[in-house]
Amino acid sequence: MLNRILLSIFILTSISGMLLQCTTAKNIDPNDLVVVPAPSENPTTSEKAALGKQLFFDKRLSVDGTVACVSCHDPKKAFTDQLKTSEGIKGQHTERNSPSILNSGFLKTVMFDAHLETLEMQVIVPIQEKTEMGHNMKVLIPQLRAIPEYQAAAKRIFNRDFDAYVLTRSIAAYERTLVSMNSRFDNYQKDKKNALTKDELAGWKLFSEKLYCTQCHPAPYFTTFEAANNGLYKEYGTDKGRFRIHLDSADIGKFKIPSLRNIALTFPYMHDGSIEKLEDVIAHYSNGGKQHPLQDKRIVKFSLSSKEQNQLISFLKALTDTNYLER
Repeated sequence: MLNRILLSIFILTSISGMLLQCTTAKNIDPNDLVVVPAPSENPTTSEKAALGKQLFFDKRLSVDGTVACVSCHDPKKAFTDQLKTSEGIKGQHTERNSPSILNSGFLKTVMFDAHLETLEMQVIVPIQEKTEMGHNMKVLIPQLRAIPEYQAAAKRIFNRDFDAYVLTRSIAAYERTLVSMNSRFDNYQKDKKNALTKDELAGWKLFSEKLYCTQCHPAPYFTTFEAANNGLYKEYGTDKGRFRIHLDSADIGKFKIPSLRNIALTFPYMHDGSIEKLEDVIAHYSNGGKQHPLQDKRIVKFSLSSKEQNQLISFLKALTDTNYLER
C-alpha cells in the first residue's frame, strides 16, 4: 500500500513538473534569449537593470522635477514620444527627434551624430542638456545619494556610494534589457512561413531585392549603424549633423541611420521629425532625395505602383514587436 502511495506521488510530481515546463516554455519571450553585448566593466545583471529602470522613470533627475528619461522614451510609444521634437523642462523643445532606445544595446555608437561610444556616456547628455533635463551632475549626484533607497542599492550592487558611475552604469544596464527582436518578420525568418501575409512577403521582396533599402537597413537590426547624408535637404540649416562634432565639411548632413524596427510606432521620422507618414518617407527616397552635394550615392530614384507601395508599408509594419510591454 505504501509503495502504491509513493508511486502515485512520484507520478503526480513528474506530471506537474512536465506541465510546469510546458507552461514555462510557452511563456518564454524569445527576446529573453537574445544575447545583448555589454562592456566587460559593466556586465548586465537583473539588480543593476532594476535600479536603472527606477532611475529611468525618476523625474528627480531633471532640475525642476518635471522630466524623466521616460518622458522622451515612453514604452507605450516604442520608447519614443511620437513628437516632432521632444519637450524638456520649462516647455523647451529639443533640436532633434527622440529615437527609440529599443535594441540600443546593439548600437556601435550612440546619438544621431554617431560620436559617443557607449550607452554609459550617453546617459549624462540629456541630464545636463539645458533644453532637456537641465541638471548639473555635481548638484544632482549628492541629491540622489541622499535618497536612502538609491544609496543602499549603490552599496549593495556596486559596493560604493551613489555617484555618476552608479547612475550611468545602472541606466545603461536597463537600456540593454530593452530588446525587441520578435516581430512577425522574425518569426518568418525562423521558418514560420505563415507568419507573414502575401502582401507583407511581397513588400519584403521589394525591400530586399528590388530597392536599395537593405544597403542601409539590412536585417536583423535594419541599420548599418553608420552616419550618412540621406539628402533630406538641399541645404542644411543650423543643424548640419555630424559636422558639428569635428567640423569636417565631409560630415555635413550626416546623421546616424536609424533602425526600422517598430517603425510603425516611431513616427514622426527623420532626425528632426519633419516627415509624419511612411508614405512621405517612401516619396522622399523614390524622388531620389533633395540632391544635397554630399548626399549618399546609394540614394537613387525609383518608382512603385500604389499596390507595391502598400505592400512595402505592410512589410514595414510587420517589423513591430511590442512584447517588451509585458515585462
